Amino acid sequence: MLKIYNTLTNQKEVFKPINPSSVGIYVCGMTVYDFCHMGHARVLVMFDVITRHMRHTFPKVKYVRNITDIDDKIINRSIENQEDIYSLTNRFIEAMHEDEISLNILKPDLEPRATESIEQMYSMIESLIEKGFAYQGKNGDVYYSVRNFKNYGKLSGKNLDDLEAGARVDIESDKRDPLDFVLWKMAKPNEPKWPSPWGEGRPGWHIECSAMSTHHLGNHFDIHGGGIDLTFPHHENEIAQSEGANNCSFVNTWMHVGFVNINDEKMSKSLNNFFTIRDVLEKYDGETLRYFLISSHYRSPLNFSDENLASAKSALTRLYTAIRGLSASTKAMDQISIHFDYEKRFNEALDDDFNTPIALSILFEIAKHANTERERDKDQAGALSELLKKLGNHIGIMGYDAEDYLKMGIELSDAKIDEKIRQRESARASKDFAMSDQIRDELLVLGIILEDSINGTTWRRK
Repeated sequence: MLKIYNTLTNQKEVFKPINPSSVGIYVCGMTVYDFCHMGHARVLVMFDVITRHMRHTFPKVKYVRNITDIDDKIINRSIENQEDIYSLTNRFIEAMHEDEISLNILKPDLEPRATESIEQMYSMIESLIEKGFAYQGKNGDVYYSVRNFKNYGKLSGKNLDDLEAGARVDIESDKRDPLDFVLWKMAKPNEPKWPSPWGEGRPGWHIECSAMSTHHLGNHFDIHGGGIDLTFPHHENEIAQSEGANNCSFVNTWMHVGFVNINDEKMSKSLNNFFTIRDVLEKYDGETLRYFLISSHYRSPLNFSDENLASAKSALTRLYTAIRGLSASTKAMDQISIHFDYEKRFNEALDDDFNTPIALSILFEIAKHANTERERDKDQAGALSELLKKLGNHIGIMGYDAEDYLKMGIELSDAKIDEKIRQRESARASKDFAMSDQIRDELLVLGIILEDSINGTTWRRK
């Protein structure tokens, strides 16, 4: 039984889809004016894990993740770079897709772009004006009237009076109330613009997601997610827009991924503690980064550090070492399923609000068991290794051949390493232990660890 923590109710709830045969999920995607950073990586990876698991539970899951390709930040960056806005956004969309491949992230079912969804935005804004939730100011901009939506603040718990007290007064604004937010902005010189019933201009950020999500998933759908920083005002405004325009409940379950912290501080450019996915991939492989991102529960803060990434790399190495050189018969696989509850407990962990740390701990139980059985019952050890790969694949790891993973990134050729191993074996046979140790140490400097067993010597990267 799948349970999900719902930000709207602040509690864990049994997930009951609107239509059990087709679950709808919408996630706020990237604003494409720069390379994806570690906060983006966490959202991308965690909702990939979530959708992978849900597809094992429900017959159809429709996963929609948008691209914001028109926004103040995008316009400012294009001016700064002296780069055409479409060239800029397409360049960073391509980079995002490359990052996703590195992190073994499956493509969403739909990836709508804001600039391709302008008609849906017109329709929603017109509906909001007709129903008294929006108005056009003297400057031509169209605003949402926050106080006309009775349930504003129900997601974030914000109080209107408190918000008003803290609101910054803009003397040039045409708003009726400082809390109102823009739905349509009149065109400024040299900015992208589209014709509209209110004049040439471009959409506000919040209306983009309301229009795209309801267009592709319907006015009322199951799950809406994103980073915790989007809870207010973005998701709060989405609720106000969508429920105001469509006169029905918008989303049943709201999910939010926790911050990535650096030394217990939120990662931010202003604090100079900002890391892109590409920065990290220069030093660590994509699977190590993915493992690190799922090693903490998605709602908890995640502390980014070299130490924690090194621990993730070491953990993955232990898992791959456990499956190295093992295979299994169908009979052995069936016996494992009958006699052990690993798979059941693994799925129960993910059913409990996608508890990836517990799921990973079960993988290590299997690895330990496989190592124990390796010399005693190789067929059973092989069956355990196959189960380990199967469950790892369920959450997007353990996709490499063990030998390939354990030897990844080593510049010295296999033939030269094998020759060094033969030289070491010869030295040991002649009791020249000083030479044997020297060869081991030389390889260690090159990032190669030798592992001796009764079956001979194997090697892996450090």
